[in-house]
Amino acid sequence: MKLRNLLLAAAGLAVGVSAFVDSKAAYAAKEVFLPVFVYRTGAYAPSGVPIANGFRDYYQLLNKRDGGIEGIKIVTEECETKYNTKVGVECFEKLKDKHGGAAMVSPYSTGLTYQLIPKASVDKVPILSMGYGRTAAADGRVFPWVFNFPTTYWSQASAFINYVAQEEGGLGKLKGLHIAHVHHNSAYGKEANPTLVALSKKYGFKLTLLAVDHPGQEQKATWLQVRRKRPDWVFMSGWGVMNQVAIKEANSIGFPMDHFVGNWWSGSDADVIPAGDGAIGYKSTAMHAAGTGFPLFADIVKYVYGGDAAKAKENNVGEVLYNRAILNAVFATEAIRDAAKKKGGVPSGSDIRDALESLKVDGDRLAKLGLAGFTKPVSISCKDHEGSGPVIIQQWTGTKWEFASKWIPVMRDVVRPMIESAAAAYAKENKITPRSCK
Repeated sequence: MKLRNLLLAAAGLAVGVSAFVDSKAAYAAKEVFLPVFVYRTGAYAPSGVPIANGFRDYYQLLNKRDGGIEGIKIVTEECETKYNTKVGVECFEKLKDKHGGAAMVSPYSTGLTYQLIPKASVDKVPILSMGYGRTAAADGRVFPWVFNFPTTYWSQASAFINYVAQEEGGLGKLKGLHIAHVHHNSAYGKEANPTLVALSKKYGFKLTLLAVDHPGQEQKATWLQVRRKRPDWVFMSGWGVMNQVAIKEANSIGFPMDHFVGNWWSGSDADVIPAGDGAIGYKSTAMHAAGTGFPLFADIVKYVYGGDAAKAKENNVGEVLYNRAILNAVFATEAIRDAAKKKGGVPSGSDIRDALESLKVDGDRLAKLGLAGFTKPVSISCKDHEGSGPVIIQQWTGTKWEFASKWIPVMRDVVRPMIESAAAAYAKENKITPRSCK
């Protein structure tokens, strides 16, 4: 009798353990893991902190307000890269297999993106390098796992030239103008150069390229050259502390701020505030609005900060780069939403890749997200992972960023052939057979 009771007890325990294991597996299966590469310390922290906070807050908002994405909880984990490519690769290797595997990554570093591209197809982890990274990855036939919408560095540079032409009276007025590109001396900083060179030949403007070495705290020699060469316009591809130093130096030589235009990584609150009144009039390209005048941000204050608007402000809510991360997180989670709906459950990296490749975020969808008018709609395809979205110019008033132009089209007729040529060269070098995308 005792033996029989022991056997029944053991059987019951086994069933209980089995039920627990199954329950745990089911619980784990209702999670999607989104690692977040951050740089909260070092010379690039002024740019890195608001981005990290934006990702954190949006994922928390979805979990707290909505219970996740289609009932799937978002699990995140930050890894500090210090904007160092080697450390970033170590973060990827450390996190890619945790929590059932990374669903997607946003490296927030062009150098790191370059290193992760070959890994993406092997590890089945899509890369969303939103407005940065390898521009040639816009050709989805060669780079099926990499997405850089809504616009690439090359398209952005062409929109800047379009903007200068508008300000000068037309494309025909570009001939004889002098434009300088002050850029971070890295893969990131150099990305715009091929487009600027091509357009200088096409439209006859003089181009001067001025590289600034990492981290960008010493720029006096660069701006002495600007003073000596006297360009009509300066375009800047900077990051982190480099931007605020450049704005201070430009002001010190009396360069007109309304002719100094940073790219969209050179137009954040941390770039202009340290320069005080000297930054008034400075411009940058943008892909979305600044500020908190959208319903989504009221939800962030309510659900993430418990209604404490002051605490939200301390955490950069509404700042340009915070909003950049919000947009990035929106695109990522909306692709996951599409994939989850199609699969009827937790999507794999491959499912999410497919969803990114057919992602459409139109005006109605933006409105439902509480972001009507925040950015332009995007539509991605197998062949086109960029979408070639337009660019808008924002200007610093001394207290806030305001739009200073209408949305400016990119020069797709110039840029797309360059992208396809660069992608074909990459495919040949790496023995890749491009997809047909028919």
